[in-house]
Amino acid sequence: MSLPASDDAFLYGLERNVRAELTAIETSRPEDALAVPSDEWMFDPADAQREKAGVRSLLGAVEALEDGSRAAGRDGDRDV
Repeated sequence: MSLPASDDAFLYGLERNVRAELTAIETSRPEDALAVPSDEWMFDPADAQREKAGVRSLLGAVEALEDGSRAAGRDGDRDV
């Protein structure tokens, strides 16, 4: 069974947003926080690494949904 076109558009938009978030995370420099005393940190660098891993995982899930949607579209409307 394929997803409606609106779901495809939603997944595309979600992927775009997740990729933008991942780019922002990857271009940030959480290691710079280590140059100042820990009581002045605005965030914990370990939290930044966990967030990056979580966003990468989310991106993988979105891509898997998109791949499933494309495969279902190729198989027609039958259940896979």
